[in-house]
Amino acid sequence: MQELLNKLNPPQREAVEYNKGPLLVLAGAGSGKTRVITHKIAYLIKECGIQAKHITAITFTNKAAKEMQERATKLVIGLSTRGLTICTFHALGLKILREEAAHLGYKQNFSVLDSYDSAKIISDTVQTTDKTVVRGIQSQISLWKNSFISPDMATAAAKEEFDLVQAKVYQQYQDTLKAYQAIDFDDLICLPVELFKNNLAVLHKWQLKIRYLLVDEYQDTNICQYQLIKLLAGTNGLFTAVGDDDQSIYAWRGANSENLNILNQDYSNLKIIKLEQNYRSTITILTAANQVIQNNPKLFDKKLWSEFGTGEPIRVMSAKNEDAESDMIARKIMLHQLHHHSKFSEYAILYRSNFQARSLEQALRNYKIPYTVSGGQSFFDKAEIKDIMAYLRLIMNEDDDSAFIRAVTTPKRGVGATTLDKLSSYAARRNISMFEALFEEGFAHECQNAQLNGLLEFGNFINDIQFRQEREEAGVLLQELVNAINYETYLYDIEEPKGAEKRYANVVSFIEWLGKKGVEDRKTLQELTQTVSLITMLDGQSEEEPNAVKLTTLHASKGLEYPHVFLISCEEGILPHQESINVDSIEEERRLMYVGITRAQHELTISYCEERRKAGALETRERSRFILEMGSNNIVDEARRKHEKIQDKGELLDRFQLLKSLIAKA
Repeated sequence: MQELLNKLNPPQREAVEYNKGPLLVLAGAGSGKTRVITHKIAYLIKECGIQAKHITAITFTNKAAKEMQERATKLVIGLSTRGLTICTFHALGLKILREEAAHLGYKQNFSVLDSYDSAKIISDTVQTTDKTVVRGIQSQISLWKNSFISPDMATAAAKEEFDLVQAKVYQQYQDTLKAYQAIDFDDLICLPVELFKNNLAVLHKWQLKIRYLLVDEYQDTNICQYQLIKLLAGTNGLFTAVGDDDQSIYAWRGANSENLNILNQDYSNLKIIKLEQNYRSTITILTAANQVIQNNPKLFDKKLWSEFGTGEPIRVMSAKNEDAESDMIARKIMLHQLHHHSKFSEYAILYRSNFQARSLEQALRNYKIPYTVSGGQSFFDKAEIKDIMAYLRLIMNEDDDSAFIRAVTTPKRGVGATTLDKLSSYAARRNISMFEALFEEGFAHECQNAQLNGLLEFGNFINDIQFRQEREEAGVLLQELVNAINYETYLYDIEEPKGAEKRYANVVSFIEWLGKKGVEDRKTLQELTQTVSLITMLDGQSEEEPNAVKLTTLHASKGLEYPHVFLISCEEGILPHQESINVDSIEEERRLMYVGITRAQHELTISYCEERRKAGALETRERSRFILEMGSNNIVDEARRKHEKIQDKGELLDRFQLLKSLIAKA
């Protein structure tokens, strides 16, 4: 262990070795926070004698959890890591709820609804397909839940008519979830907190299980997540929280950077250690980042520094409009890659909002530059594919209540929430699946004939497909299924014609792909369903990143780093966003800028447009105030050169080489 500790800098080592009480590690961008967490896990096992099964590390993404698990395991080779838990907040919540479901009145195999399923319930409740309205209510319910505001409390606090409407929808939404024996994403954290507060025996049981807690990205926690940490850590506060108030950029989804301050108030013996040495970026990049973020009020003062030297200057560029900006960026990447023979995966283009990717994609295609768009929706994540997969999952496994609920209500067949509530309650009493329950005589006595007939017709249809799947071709059977449920008609009922056409084309493509695969691989419908489920679980988890330029929003870029970064459209109204300007609250936007700057390892280019088309008219743009806030230390403002005649022979040669390259690729 001593050899591992010697590889850490003094603050990192202090953070690893401190275990006398609650610890807050203020870890600046690129300062080695994952190293601290993984080394601390090793230290707790090797030096403190805490069994791995009593250590839990919580982070925010599956990718971060997987990386942490791999790194921690390598550090304790030869020692048992059995039972070591490194997972997301929601995975921990699910683990707790699966074990303690009975205390909350749920079956152990309750369903977890995804965002689409939740939105569908809200859409049905308010009887609208307007996605903006549905998402707005969905977001409000999420914020209420994470602030422990019940439907009754939301109703009592309503000041406007719309607030009251949302509160009523919230109540109906919760009633529907209970009827479905289902919980949503927010419940994965909120319900364990409520359980622990109301059942001290269960809380004590989990405190004995989790004897040391480590929390990554602490600044992104919301009120509910902090309550979970506090309850599990108990009065002794045996935990290490690692965070950075300068990178708190998720207030819109309930994250509360004030939790850093609350921690200081709740634990008078809180130890604070700052990690300020950056292992990612040059001094030039860090100086610009420090200059920008110092304009925000600070909870804790810290300044990043590096031993990597001054490095390349930061370049500020302007373009006439968004298409010209995209073309300029694509051209710069092509030239740089030609000169330095670097990989395309070493370049990233960061932007404030997803809509900005469209013009960039076109420009990159024009120059034949490979690229990937972060956060792009997987084909198997599309709602229409998940609808069909719900039927296939149910055909494969009758006990999948989540698949049953989605299939029986998509399309609607006269089976409402009241009927499903009765079915769910009956199934819970009998400890059987909802599918099995609908055929029992006992349930028939609790249900009206019209609803029962609809359920029985659905159940017999599923049974028929089950019986035939071993004997008939998967593609033919699947097409028959889609026709039988009138799925195409259903899409045209809930979507505009263009949207419905596009979504049904995806279904047709899916059927054709499965049918072809079934014939080629000689697989039944059940075997193909298992194959698709595996693809869905592994989707996006490829070990190797493709050799392509990364296009990503600033929010999605947090935690990542690239040798060469282009931060685009740094204009007033975009970054900072217009809404933040309107309410005179741009602190989070400034933190977004800080995150963008600190993604760069070696080179950073910042660009903005002089004009932009808005509502059919050209609008003059103003460069972001954040560019001025970066100062002038080793910053080259190329915007002033844009109209100058090219006289530099090197630049002329660059353009000639670019032209040659494009001709060669044509």
